[in-house]
Amino acid sequence: MTSSCPPMAYLVSRYPAISHTFILREIQGLRALGHRIVTASINPPDRSIEAMEAYERQEAGNTFFVKAQGWGGALSALLYWCVRSPARLYQALCLGLGLGKGGSWFYGLAYVAEAALVARWMQRQGARRLHVHFGNASATVGILVKQLNPCHLSYTIHGPDEFDDVPGQHLALKMAQADDVVCISQFAKGQLMRISHPAHWAKLQVCRLGVDPAQFTYAERAADTATVKLLCVGRLSSAKAQILLVQACAKLRDEGLAFTLTLVGDGPDRARIEHAIAESGLGERIHLTGSLNQVAVRAYFARADIFVLPSLAEGIPVVLMEAMSSGVPCISTPVNGIPELIQHERTGLLATPGDVDSLTTQLRRLIQGPALRQSLAEAAHAKVLADFDLNRNVAQLARSFSEWENNAINV
Repeated sequence: MTSSCPPMAYLVSRYPAISHTFILREIQGLRALGHRIVTASINPPDRSIEAMEAYERQEAGNTFFVKAQGWGGALSALLYWCVRSPARLYQALCLGLGLGKGGSWFYGLAYVAEAALVARWMQRQGARRLHVHFGNASATVGILVKQLNPCHLSYTIHGPDEFDDVPGQHLALKMAQADDVVCISQFAKGQLMRISHPAHWAKLQVCRLGVDPAQFTYAERAADTATVKLLCVGRLSSAKAQILLVQACAKLRDEGLAFTLTLVGDGPDRARIEHAIAESGLGERIHLTGSLNQVAVRAYFARADIFVLPSLAEGIPVVLMEAMSSGVPCISTPVNGIPELIQHERTGLLATPGDVDSLTTQLRRLIQGPALRQSLAEAAHAKVLADFDLNRNVAQLARSFSEWENNAINV
């Protein structure tokens, strides 16, 4: 890949975002390998510039924010395409009005307007390829961008949200319209095969996410800890099931076990979690930090004895990879792609989803078993190095992008 190749556009619903730093790392890795990446975000960043780290501020400064253009910018872009290619704009409108959320024509029109902005921005950037993370509304915009300004369209599909509402997300159409699709897990690939025509299966390839072991460095934990430190990092939401973790902690407290729990993150479930903590009398044992940057999260990994993520729905959480790379033994659940990362009793422990007794049992095993914690941590670290090394996996993605570029040129 040389600098003479045209840039590739990345489109994300929100960028930079504290819960999606893996996208930023992926882009940085691709640039380091010689790919020219320009970034667009439908929505503004999830934090103020002052709250970002330096590299995030730089990304935000170089990103095209679609909604920030306002309706004036959208009307200008629509007029541009009306003059340049009225037939394509008409086709995009016909398609877009049928893709609105809940069948709403207003949402459909908004998608077309956003696509007009992105397509014109790509044209100005000289970008002939568009890559979209997640199969959500941004992926819908991607279809319409391709309609307005023919380009190579590819997706990275994570799950599980895309699979919760396949018809509403128009996921089968997105698979038909895409030229190539990256799946972060074999589970995601299987789900896409299930909802798409076999003619499109050749587009699908598994390329896993990963972490940089140089950033999340392995360190052994003390075996003689008097009070075991539990850590959970993630958005406070029903899908992450932190309330279930609070309930398990109440049972462990009643058994007389010595532990503390730190919950890192924020989200719609915060008030309910705080209520559950107060109702259980766990205020002295459980601490909520709110959202933290990567430096602060790494500091919590360094102090933790056990990492727990009792999710009811996931892709393959990067935070589990970060914990495993750091030497923290993990407890999670066998949902979606997680078993591709954590093998029960080999690289971690898996509790039955939604079962507080199962979660309590696995927590008890690790709290009372320092030798088990150490053996699982060692095996987990080896698993991350073997299959979830960020540099290796980004290099695989870069090769795929180069092959797609070469194929497009040859065609």
